Amino acid sequence: MSPTRKPLPPRRLSVAPMLDWTDRHCRYFHRQLTRHSWLYTEMVTTGSLIHGDRQRFLDFSEDEQPVALQLGGSETDELAQCAKLGQQWGYDEINLNCGCPSERVQRGAFGACLMLEPTLVADGVKAMRDVVDIDVTVKHRIGIDEVESYDFVRDFVGTVADAGCRTFIVHARNAILKGLSPKENREIPPLKYDYAYQLKKDFPQLEIIVNGGIRTLEEIDAHLLYVDGVMVGREAYHNPWLMSAFDERYYGEGPFGKTRLQVVEAMLPYIERQLATGGPRLNSIVRHMLGLMSGLRGARLFRQEMSDSKALACGDPRLLLRAAQALPDAA
Repeated sequence: MSPTRKPLPPRRLSVAPMLDWTDRHCRYFHRQLTRHSWLYTEMVTTGSLIHGDRQRFLDFSEDEQPVALQLGGSETDELAQCAKLGQQWGYDEINLNCGCPSERVQRGAFGACLMLEPTLVADGVKAMRDVVDIDVTVKHRIGIDEVESYDFVRDFVGTVADAGCRTFIVHARNAILKGLSPKENREIPPLKYDYAYQLKKDFPQLEIIVNGGIRTLEEIDAHLLYVDGVMVGREAYHNPWLMSAFDERYYGEGPFGKTRLQVVEAMLPYIERQLATGGPRLNSIVRHMLGLMSGLRGARLFRQEMSDSKALACGDPRLLLRAAQALPDAA
C-alpha cells in the first residue's frame, strides 16, 4: 500500500453500486452528506476498461474517497489487469460483481451466474489480489433460481474466502436468471437476512455486509447487531438526506450541521467546474439530487423544476439554487 494512502474508515455504512445512477457526479453529491460511508462505482465491465475509454470510466474526484471500483467480468487475466488499473487510478477497493441478474450480463458469463462457479470466482479473486494491495471484495446474492438452500451460499463464500477474500457484501435475495427483469429481481425474490446473519456466525473472521431493501436508520441499527456493515441502495438515491445521519450515528462524528440548502450551495462550485470542461450537461449532475428535498413541503415542485429539460438546457446551475431557495424548510 502506498505510504501516502490515508487510513480508511470501516465499511459500517456504504451506498450500493447502481447502474446508471452511482456515477462520479452522484458520488460527489453523496459525499456532501456523508464523509465516512463507502461509495461504489457503477459496475464497469472488464471489456470496457481494456478496450474502451478508461478515463471516462475511471476518473473521479479524490473528494469521493473512500470509493470502490466494481468490476464485471470472469476472465482471470482481464480481472487482474483491470484491478491493477483501479489501484493505479486511486480506488480504495476492487469489488467483483457476482449479483447482477440481467440477461446482458449473463451473456457475458458474469454477474449472478458466477455464483454457480465458485472456483472460477476464487481464481479471479486470487488473480486480482496478486496484483493489488488494496482490498478485493465480492458482492453476491444468496442463491440462484430455485436453489434456496443456505448451504449453497455458505459453500460459495467458503470457496472464495479460501482465495483470500475477506469481505462479502450479501444481497439477501435469490437471483432469478430467467423470467424476471433486473427491477423485479430487486423486489420479488423474498429477502432472507437470516442467511447473511448465519454467514457471520459461520465465518466470524470475515467481514459480512448485508444489502437489500434497507430503508431506515432503525433497520440499519437492527442489522448491525448481527453483521459488520450495511449497504443501502435505492433508498440512499431517492432519499439522500437519510445519509446526513450516517457519520454521527455510525462513525462517532458530531452532528451533520448543514441544511439541505447548504448542501445545494456546496454543490455549485463543483457543478460550475464540470460545466466549464464542456463535458456533462447540467441535467446529468442535478438528476442525482432530485430526492434531496424528499419529505419537505414543495419537494414535488422542486423535482419538477429540476426535471424540466428546457429550463436545464440553459446550463445555469443557479436554477438549482433558486429552486432550493423556494422551499422554506430547505434552510
